[in-house]
Amino acid sequence: MNLVTSLKSLTYRQINLTFFVLSALGMAYALYLQHFENLMPCPLCIFQRVGLIGFGAFTLIAALINPSKSWLKRALMVPALISIGWALLVAGRHVWLQHLPADQVPACGTGLQYLLETFPLSTVIQTVFTGSGECALIDYTLFGFSIPEMSLAFFVLLFIAALWLMLKRYPTPFRRL
Repeated sequence: MNLVTSLKSLTYRQINLTFFVLSALGMAYALYLQHFENLMPCPLCIFQRVGLIGFGAFTLIAALINPSKSWLKRALMVPALISIGWALLVAGRHVWLQHLPADQVPACGTGLQYLLETFPLSTVIQTVFTGSGECALIDYTLFGFSIPEMSLAFFVLLFIAALWLMLKRYPTPFRRL
């Protein structure tokens, strides 16, 4: 049995539980880097975590509900896709900032906690997306890839897999012969 056949035989619930486990593993790795490698997350890293947590939460909900109607299966994937899409966009912005020439990197700004306490959320998001010098810093690599580059690849794979699950054809339960 090849990989494609194996993947096609998984149920909606199994795939969503796999998404949840992958999200939990991604967050576990992020927390490991923060607490054991002492790599403090920048604002863009935190926003990526929010998207990954949202994706994990929505896929867990979809797995627990496990609807029989195909339209509901698709509808349950929409917030999961939005969440992982958010994380993917933030990671893309982060990678872009890291690849800017040194003279074009924005100056470091105030901390995310201060921004959240002082400004409305729309201003915080706009400020974070303009980037800051701390987001352009590459302080850890694995196999030559920075954390945002690894995150971007991970989010792209999750997004494509979730989109496939949403667009997948589901058999009609009571089809007439």
